[in-house]
Amino acid sequence: MKILIKNIKELLQVRPAGISKVSGAEMASLPKIDHAYLVLENDLISDFGSMDHCPPESGYDVIDAEGSVVLPTWCDSHTHIVYAGNRVQEFVDRINGLSYEEIANRGGGILNSAKKLQETPEEEIYNQSRKRLEEVMLQGTGAVEIKSGYGLTVEAELKMLRVIKKLSENYPIAIKATFLGAHAFPAEFKENHTGYIDLIVNEMLPAIARENLAEYIDAFLETGYFSVAETERIIEAGKQYGLIPKIHVNQFTAINGIEACVKHGALSVDHLEIVTDEDIAVLKDSITMPVALPSCSYFISIPYTPARKMIAAGLPLALASDFNPGTTPSGNMNFVVATACIKMKMTPEEAINAATLNGAYAMGLSDTHGSITKGKKANIIITKPITSYYQLPYAFGTDLIKQVIIDGKIIA
Repeated sequence: MKILIKNIKELLQVRPAGISKVSGAEMASLPKIDHAYLVLENDLISDFGSMDHCPPESGYDVIDAEGSVVLPTWCDSHTHIVYAGNRVQEFVDRINGLSYEEIANRGGGILNSAKKLQETPEEEIYNQSRKRLEEVMLQGTGAVEIKSGYGLTVEAELKMLRVIKKLSENYPIAIKATFLGAHAFPAEFKENHTGYIDLIVNEMLPAIARENLAEYIDAFLETGYFSVAETERIIEAGKQYGLIPKIHVNQFTAINGIEACVKHGALSVDHLEIVTDEDIAVLKDSITMPVALPSCSYFISIPYTPARKMIAAGLPLALASDFNPGTTPSGNMNFVVATACIKMKMTPEEAINAATLNGAYAMGLSDTHGSITKGKKANIIITKPITSYYQLPYAFGTDLIKQVIIDGKIIA
C-alpha cells in the first residue's frame, strides 16, 4: 500500500537517520517542513519534502492534509494498561483527604489491583486491556511499553505478561513488555522482603525467560517499597536473563536510587518528581533517559518533575503517560504533552520531542520510531485543520486528531 499525504501545513519532527535522542538546549528545536508532502510505502516512511517537489499522484492512495499538521505518533514508554477492574473508590478517598500512602496501608493501591487481577481470568484481562490499547491508539500513540506488576505471584505475573504478548501479536502498534514483579511486597511478605525477592529471582524470572515474555525489568525503588540494595539485586538477576532495567525512582523521595540505576546501565529512570543536584550530575552523559509522568502528578496532586532545571543542566527528557488504575487512569498522550507545557513549563517543541523521539529512545525504539525519517515506521498523526502545532498543547481539552496511521494502516 502506498499513501501520499499532500498539502501538509507543517510536517514536524523531520530528522535524518541516526539521531536517537535530543538533550538540553537541543530539545527546543523541532525541525519541520512547511507546505509539505509525505509518502508512506507499506509500513515505512519512504519520502517527504516540500510540495514544490511532490510526486505525481498516480499509483497512490492520496490524503489531502490541507490545513493540518502531521507528526510522528506518540511513543509512550511507561504504562500499566494491563489490569483488572478499577480503583474508583480510592479516587474518592483521596478527594476526602487520604494520601497515597494511607490508602496503601489500608490494603488499597497496588495490592488492591493485585487482588483483582489474581481473581480475574486471563481472557477477561485481555478483553479489558485491549479496549484501553485501542483507545490510546486512536489518541495517537503508536508505540507503548506495558508493565506487569499487578500479579505479585508467579502465575499472576505470567498471566499479565502473556496478555501483553497477545496484545503485541494482535495489534499493529509496537509493544514492549516489562517485568515489574517488584512493584510492591505482597501482604504475606510484608515482614519478609528477602523471601519475596527470592521468589522473583528464583521462580518468576526463570519462568518468564522460558516463555520469552519480557525485554525489560523494573522495580518500584522508593521509601516503603524496594530499597536501593533490593532493587540492585533484582536488576542483577534480570540481567542474567538479558532483561534491561527501566526503573521507577524518586517519585516521593530521593534515596540515591538514580545513581544505582545509572551504574547498572538502566535504559530509563521514570517519575523523578523529586530530583537533586546529585541526581542530575549522575545522569549527565549517561545512557539513561529520564522520564517524566506529568499526568500522574496532576491526578494525585504531587510535585511535577523539574523539567526546566533538568533541561538547563543539559539532560534529555522523555514524557510518558503512566496509564494505570490507581494514579493515572488515562493514556492520553495529548494531555500529557499539554500538561508538560502548562505545569512543567516545557515549550511545545520540548514536549513534542520528549513524547516522540526521546520516548522512542526510552523503550529501545530509536531506530524505528519517534521521527519523520526515511526507513522508519509509517506511524503518523494527522491533525484537524489548526493554526499551528502550538495549538496541540494550547487546546488541551479538544480532540484535534483527524487520522492516525500505524504501521502503514489507517486506524482512524
